[in-house]
Amino acid sequence: MIIWGISANSHDAAITVVEDKEILFASQSERYSGVKNDAHLNFEIIDDAKRYGEPDVIVWYEKSWLKSLRQIRAGQGFNFFSNEPDVYLRQYNIDVPVTSVGHHHSHAAGGYYTSPYQEAAVLVIDAIGEFDTTSIWHGTGTKLEKKFSLKYPHSLGLWYSAMTQRVGLKPNEEEYILMGMAAYGDPLKYTAMILEDFFDSKHMLKMNHNLHRGCMWWRPELNTEQDKYDIAAATQFIYEMSFHDLLDEAKKLTGSKNLVLGGGCALNCVANSIAFQYFDNVWIMPNPGDAGNSLGAIAAYQQEFLNWRGPYLGLDIGIKYPTEQLIDTLQTEQIAGVAYGRAEFGPRALGHRSLLADPRGDDIKDKVNAIKKRQKFRPFAPAILAEHAHEYFHMPTAESPYMQYTALCKRPLEFPAIIHADGTSRVQTVSKTDSPHFYEFLQEWYSETGCPMVLNTSLNIKGKPMVNNKKDALDFEKTYGVKVL
Repeated sequence: MIIWGISANSHDAAITVVEDKEILFASQSERYSGVKNDAHLNFEIIDDAKRYGEPDVIVWYEKSWLKSLRQIRAGQGFNFFSNEPDVYLRQYNIDVPVTSVGHHHSHAAGGYYTSPYQEAAVLVIDAIGEFDTTSIWHGTGTKLEKKFSLKYPHSLGLWYSAMTQRVGLKPNEEEYILMGMAAYGDPLKYTAMILEDFFDSKHMLKMNHNLHRGCMWWRPELNTEQDKYDIAAATQFIYEMSFHDLLDEAKKLTGSKNLVLGGGCALNCVANSIAFQYFDNVWIMPNPGDAGNSLGAIAAYQQEFLNWRGPYLGLDIGIKYPTEQLIDTLQTEQIAGVAYGRAEFGPRALGHRSLLADPRGDDIKDKVNAIKKRQKFRPFAPAILAEHAHEYFHMPTAESPYMQYTALCKRPLEFPAIIHADGTSRVQTVSKTDSPHFYEFLQEWYSETGCPMVLNTSLNIKGKPMVNNKKDALDFEKTYGVKVL
């Protein structure tokens, strides 16, 4: 039986196709439409999904009637018909049986049923599902049992997004930039003020305000650039305080040594390393946010483990990995793009839709930020041969194939292009198992240069989705003057 999981009609729409336990396809609408975090499906992604089979059933990623009820209570009006998946899908000529699972159940199942654990605590933190904003689950065998939930309007994720907007960034999209800004601020300067203004003094997870519409009203006098850095630093600091509490609670409720993290907040790579203070093993699916719920919805519906073989599940460009051309271009021009094989499912480029650079140049960081039209303070990630990672970084875990943790660099002066202001890097470890062709390229690069890593960032510019197909790659090369192989 062919099952499609769909998350759409809110933000970051996506489709996953599964047959039995095999994940045949998974991608996000933005890659086809060119609209960053596109909320809606399009006929291009639907046609690509159909290459893997017409659906026998569709699983929707949330309970639309519960969402409609919450919207009524929140004063957002009666949206029942516009929320209904059957009504929504008919405009795309999709008319097959549709069933629904809970939003947080999708997050939890997507993480747990792709993990290597037969027993684990599952912690989900996001802005909002139907009513749940944070939940803790216990996975045992194929069973997932909810142990705790925090309800709207109390939401750590909504608060983080509101503070993202408060410092001048786009909420539900640029939270990762706030995370980077935090390294330039004083985390203690405004912490007491934020705690007093936003958080219940008796319960760290309870909020004094409903932040669904942001908090631009908060302390307008704090408007200098340094104020914004200090607010960002305090926001990250308070998130980490709350994350400690939630990890401790997840440990107490389950007694597990294994942890699965899900929800959009699982992309907070600075905080994620804290999890190893409470758990021996941690798994984070490479697309833990709402787009990943297209996969999670199927997992929740089937209630069985999927055959997770890696994140390369999107559009297939084909071709041979351009190892020799990449090395030649990097040695002569220092920067090169690569568009190869199947696209990554998730927000981070992992070697198939990547902009690569030699991490040793003093001016490389500024050059790449200029190409991508990003703020100069923004850091870049290193992709390093897994067997060499501990020589160069204080790693919190043996491997980090999906760029989900930061690590302090042991030799920062040698690699200025991949070091953030706090001395850390968001490391991608590359092994033959995780990404055989990217691994072979890195091996050859190491053999010729003595450097076991490259700078790896997504093949896009700020505000645009990653390159998806060959035309996108050619357009990127022509527009931005960077060779894309």
